Amino acid sequence: MQTTHIRNQLHLRRTKVGFLFLALFGITVSGFSQGLFGLTSTSGSDDKTISYGFFLAGHTATYQIKYSEALFDPTHTANNQVYSIYPKYTPGLSLGFTGILRLHDQVNILLTPKIAFYEYRVDVNYYDTYDVALPDGTPSLGYRTEELVNEATMVEIPLLFKYRSQRFNNTRMYFIGGGSYQFRTKSQDEANLDPIVTKGQDFSIEAGMGFEIYFKYFKFAPEIRFSHGLNNIYYAEKTPAEIRDVISSVKRKGITIYLNFQ
Repeated sequence: MQTTHIRNQLHLRRTKVGFLFLALFGITVSGFSQGLFGLTSTSGSDDKTISYGFFLAGHTATYQIKYSEALFDPTHTANNQVYSIYPKYTPGLSLGFTGILRLHDQVNILLTPKIAFYEYRVDVNYYDTYDVALPDGTPSLGYRTEELVNEATMVEIPLLFKYRSQRFNNTRMYFIGGGSYQFRTKSQDEANLDPIVTKGQDFSIEAGMGFEIYFKYFKFAPEIRFSHGLNNIYYAEKTPAEIRDVISSVKRKGITIYLNFQ
């Protein structure tokens, strides 16, 4: 009897709970729509000469590896060991702050220092000998694959030029591009223990596009940006001998999705 009593109470109050939920949902949607589609939003500090923000980002990055002539030289010992090297895109995260200098309503200069966590994975395929021999008695050749992993925490300081379209209601489209200085947080002595040894400093070019969306109390800007390292960061002298001579150049490149808040 007690269970039935509780069920009846819930049944009587179900209509009131439903009305309360709909009222709260309506208030939330109303506030959201005013900030996004109405003309009430003045957030984003567009009229200030200097303004600030922050961002969270997810990226996928890889090495761009160039073979050396030794890989194609049949007399070189490396040619008898390494068959190929395949860098792979690997995800990571970054976060940072944005400083904005307003030159014009549609033209800004951005300084966006950030800390980024990278993982670089490379598959190295080595020649290997199978136990099964060919009909003429010679050993059957194949290859084995070994995955090499480099981890790096980088401090990056991009200086970017941003061109925005004119504001339409509470949205804008923009293009962004510039350069970035990067340095690794761990010492070179620590990096010398990596399977592919790289130098700790680099410069890159960056370019991308995004949308600014004005809400009632802030501005949100999703963005996609591409980056490409300019320096050859390969440190051949410290790389293990079995792959050292088959690589002539290593550069960084990546694709990043930014979630900017201002």
